Amino acid sequence: MTSDLSQVKAIVFDVFGTVVDWRSSILQEITAVAGRLGVQGNWEDFSDRWRAGYYEGTKDVLSQKRTWIKADTMHLERLHLLMDEYGMTGLSEEEIVHLNKAWHRLTPWPDSVEGLTRLKKKFIIGTLSNGNNGLLVHMAKHAGLPWDIVMGGENFQSYKPDSKVYIGAVDLLGYQPHEVMVAASHLSDLYAAKSNGLKTGFVVRPDEFGNSEMQADLVGDERIDVSAKDFVDLARKMGA
Repeated sequence: MTSDLSQVKAIVFDVFGTVVDWRSSILQEITAVAGRLGVQGNWEDFSDRWRAGYYEGTKDVLSQKRTWIKADTMHLERLHLLMDEYGMTGLSEEEIVHLNKAWHRLTPWPDSVEGLTRLKKKFIIGTLSNGNNGLLVHMAKHAGLPWDIVMGGENFQSYKPDSKVYIGAVDLLGYQPHEVMVAASHLSDLYAAKSNGLKTGFVVRPDEFGNSEMQADLVGDERIDVSAKDFVDLARKMGA
């Protein structure tokens, strides 16, 4: 479905999985560290479970099981548990913190920088991620992501799909909901954005989970305003 997008002035992006290939990036770093330590293990499973700790952490915050904490902290908590389980010993705390910042060093999908650069010529572009601001800024510097603004859960002391994240982003930008589009590869994120009056752009990322049993969202539906095969295609469809 393509709806009236003529009033869109800003596009904000989900980041993990949509802009960057988190799984391949994390798997590469974990495999390198494990090889240096001489530890054998299922590092694909390690990567997925590390990421799952972040998802579980955001849910705990949203359900008020715990107070708000940064994504970096959630990642570090789960990393310590997984390293113990997998027998990854011998790293200093400084080295563990560096490994945890692998999430700051994620590789963008091949079309991300080109597509974002094109979109930036016509729209304000920024993040709308559950990542904390430091993580997102460092990632942008590492990957060459040309954001105009970085917004994460830290700005709103909450996490998507809480309405205050979407409406908070609109308020920070100084626009109305219909003037802001959320672009994501996850339909649940877009449905939540839509329910708060924002426009939605779906970008398919079929390889997000690699060979994992987890499944990427592959097709948009009638609830989505515009669907694209990648960011360059999104730029074209948005007239950029």
